[in-house]
Amino acid sequence: MAAQPHIQNPFEFVLEGLTRSASAAERALRAPPARHDAVAPAVRRIGAADLMAALREGLHDLGVARADVVFLALIYPVAGLVLAALAFQYQMLPLVFPLVSGFALLGPLAAIGLYEISRRLEQGEAVSWTVAAKVLGSPALGSIIGLGSVLLALFAFWMAAAWGIYAVTVGPEAPTSVASFLRDVLTTPAGWTMTVVGVGVGFVFAVVVLAISVISFPLLLDRDVGMTRAIQTSLKAVAANPGTMALWGAIVAGALILGSLPALAGLIFVMPLLGHATWHLYRRLVED
Repeated sequence: MAAQPHIQNPFEFVLEGLTRSASAAERALRAPPARHDAVAPAVRRIGAADLMAALREGLHDLGVARADVVFLALIYPVAGLVLAALAFQYQMLPLVFPLVSGFALLGPLAAIGLYEISRRLEQGEAVSWTVAAKVLGSPALGSIIGLGSVLLALFAFWMAAAWGIYAVTVGPEAPTSVASFLRDVLTTPAGWTMTVVGVGVGFVFAVVVLAISVISFPLLLDRDVGMTRAIQTSLKAVAANPGTMALWGAIVAGALILGSLPALAGLIFVMPLLGHATWHLYRRLVED
């Protein structure tokens, strides 16, 4: 008798994600010790004008390196749609929005090829879509993998939290249809509670990811300072510029929301723009 296919429940999904993230981090930690830069980067105070300048410079890079759209910007929205389709297939409708919105938590990692393109453009080099793949040869690859694993773990925890919020409000039973789920979410006190609590918890996850990764990946590509120091520098930059970084977070969130319409298609433009702009934001935040 053929074995029946097993459909993962949300907790198995989260456990598998955490296991993979832990394995990647362990491999990075077991790699031969790297010699990191000894000097801790210093950060500058910046203002709203610097954010606008970074966006303009990012738009310039987007116009020069058209290949980045093929390399990343198509992959990112398609991956989001695939995740949402899996949620529908597995009758996990409550996880569709957390999947799509939480996928933005992985944006700093997904955009790493764009940072490399901007870095090389800044140095006057010719670029193509293959330049992004050269990140694999970075001296800081182990630190990049480790930091990426942290973001993957946070994404998995967000998914677990989102399912838990649904289970104690509208759930725990799976919805019988899209219409019934939307009715529960939009017209019942339990649905309103789920929405408010879910947005609040998601905001906390977004703030954490912004704080630890706003400039960490560009810094690691530029200088092999190690994962811990890259996170510390990112936190220092946020602490030195709380209002400006809050505005940057709002710009990123607003752009991702607009880019998600319709059907994530706008991310084909938004993702590379934000990726390139983040590199230039890093240049303005961290002293040479």
